[in-house]
Amino acid sequence: MALSEFNLIARYFKQAQLSNAHTRLGVGDDCAIYNVPQGFELALTMDTMVEGVHFLPGCAPEALGHKLLAVNLSDLASMGAEPSAVLLALTLPAVEEAWLASFAQGLFALAQRYHVDLIGGDTTRGPRTLTLQALGLLPCGQNLRRSAAQPGDVICVTGNLGDAGLGLKIAQGGFASPYADTALTQFYLPEPQVAAGLALRDLAHACIDISDGLVADLWHIADNSAVAAEIYWETLPLSQAVQHYIATTGDWQLPLVAGDDYQLCFTISPEKLVDLNIAYWVIGKVTAGAGVAVYQHGVVQQLNRRGYEHFSA
Repeated sequence: MALSEFNLIARYFKQAQLSNAHTRLGVGDDCAIYNVPQGFELALTMDTMVEGVHFLPGCAPEALGHKLLAVNLSDLASMGAEPSAVLLALTLPAVEEAWLASFAQGLFALAQRYHVDLIGGDTTRGPRTLTLQALGLLPCGQNLRRSAAQPGDVICVTGNLGDAGLGLKIAQGGFASPYADTALTQFYLPEPQVAAGLALRDLAHACIDISDGLVADLWHIADNSAVAAEIYWETLPLSQAVQHYIATTGDWQLPLVAGDDYQLCFTISPEKLVDLNIAYWVIGKVTAGAGVAVYQHGVVQQLNRRGYEHFSA
């Protein structure tokens, strides 16, 4: 006998014990109840993943559960917010209990690491579409934004670039690599930079997570801050997998335009770098002007595209 919507939720998505002190009421009522403590404000974000657009058909459901939560935690990290709770909406073509059990396992394994509660959501029938809204807490007035970069800042990233984009190429059969495991892990199981976001909250001027590609996302900072950005290609942190790909194909643009890295890109005064207790790489600087320029061996390069954009031709 097929599970009803309410039995499905109770079996796979109702936590036996809530882990965040700010959750007052979770799954099981018409609404969740969440307490925002005095002196804090709420950061909210939402992401949707559609089968065939954001993930390949047949993708392991455990990886989907992890990634759906990870991309939302990455948004919170870019604002310097501490993750607290999420709401989940699932549209599924049919009730597949093995799929649901694996998806929930991936979701909750990551949620437990960050003391994140699933406090509500919805399920419905249709093409496989996964939507998650995440809530995080910030001390009032201490949020990181895209709009505060200043000329003289250095531009930094928290980790390697291009691995997820390479992982997608490998998953689609477009490239064979002896380092496939590294790239595929980053594509399917990205690690949100939550600790880095919290560390940057009092130090960085501007921050964004790299979801659509380094250049595309840095362009948002430049536009919103009314500044220009310079990237120096030789300083980009690249894994052995991406270095091998570039050496083999000549496609040096991959780490600049590939999405799904979920590292943080931030701008900061050079003097404050000594106070950072996270891994980071300086890849450029902020100047007066507009736009993003990429330098390779001292020469400005033209890119075929900035990065991923929804609804682009």
